Amino acid sequence: MKRALLNRLAHGVLLAACALTLAACGREESSTSGAAFTSTPEQVARGRYLTKAADCAACHTAKDGAPFAGGAPLASPYGTFYGSNITPDKDHGIGNWSADDFYAALHDGNARGKRLYPSMPYTSYRQLSRADTDAIYAYLMTVKPVALANRENELKFPYNMRFGMALWDMVFLKDALPDASAGQSADWQRGRYLANALGHCAECHTPRNVFGQLVDAKPLSGAALGRVVAPDITPAGLAGRGWTAADLQTFFSVGIAPQGSAFGEMYPVVHLSTQYLNKDDVRALSVYLLGDTPPAPQPVKAVDADAAQLAAGRSVYLAVCAGCHGLAGEGKPHVAVPMNGNSTVRQADPHNLLVAMLDGIDTQKFAGLEDMQAMPAFASTLSDDELSQLANYLRATWGGQPANVAAADVKALR
Repeated sequence: MKRALLNRLAHGVLLAACALTLAACGREESSTSGAAFTSTPEQVARGRYLTKAADCAACHTAKDGAPFAGGAPLASPYGTFYGSNITPDKDHGIGNWSADDFYAALHDGNARGKRLYPSMPYTSYRQLSRADTDAIYAYLMTVKPVALANRENELKFPYNMRFGMALWDMVFLKDALPDASAGQSADWQRGRYLANALGHCAECHTPRNVFGQLVDAKPLSGAALGRVVAPDITPAGLAGRGWTAADLQTFFSVGIAPQGSAFGEMYPVVHLSTQYLNKDDVRALSVYLLGDTPPAPQPVKAVDADAAQLAAGRSVYLAVCAGCHGLAGEGKPHVAVPMNGNSTVRQADPHNLLVAMLDGIDTQKFAGLEDMQAMPAFASTLSDDELSQLANYLRATWGGQPANVAAADVKALR
């Protein structure tokens, strides 16, 4: 452990030294184009669709804020990033940007001479075509300009030294991301573009290394996001939790599937982005995630667990959960999702399940008339022991997972 820590510190010192050397060589110049940009109604309409597919609003629209005016916080181990104003306001937004400037930001992480942090996923958007980037630019130039100043990021040292990103890009920025599935069909190819470029799925679902770069050897295999975990969405990971292509398509279009509903970090992805994808793109996205030859969905495995331990958890379930989720974990439409076969319950890592029980889940509104009632938080009403017993009952009974959640695991997440 000490050797690993020393190696990381040594690498960090080397990185900082190289970054300072680069900074001493001079600052980057602003890159603007004198070419006029003229858009068409068709291009603007396509840009509106692509902007939703790229989920731009999730980071660039604050809660109760004006569309694309920035200010949404993104917490990370490095500090807090804030989405920038990308309305066509000339003082605070991108109103003075050319289409070339916009392309450079999305493709190279270079915002008119200012290096972006990869919290803005140019590491994925780099794969966008120039035509699609221009369409997004054309649409953003039509939204209402908002004169709202950008909020400065609140980052720890040395991550607040933005010039170090020049070296980071030199070492880690790639033209393509590795695939987690296999395929060659037209749907697979389109889905690859939707997932890896527009949807930037890897930014949350692929683990990162010590310098924040994506681990190429583990694409879409799941990653820690603070207290929660972005689950494994490889073909094996999805099939292991019972997902089929049809279920994925329903989930992306509506937000609810037999495996559960979108909540937490995934709720705005569905609410602001995937529900607006057309049927062909939803199908393509599911084909890419599962591959041209998808693995068979796996049934919930029987688990050999201590009967006395499960009895304690069952008592908690009957007292506070069964009224909504059902005695047999079958759930209730428009009230609560099933626990039997629930994707979160079936995850090997219990973090998401525990955080949902501790924090609760807000009322969820989905496409059409679909919705789910709010789930109360149990952090103040159930003890660590009771929550761990409940989690173990759910996991062993309906998730095919071992009853190995300890009270200390719950306490660590409070």
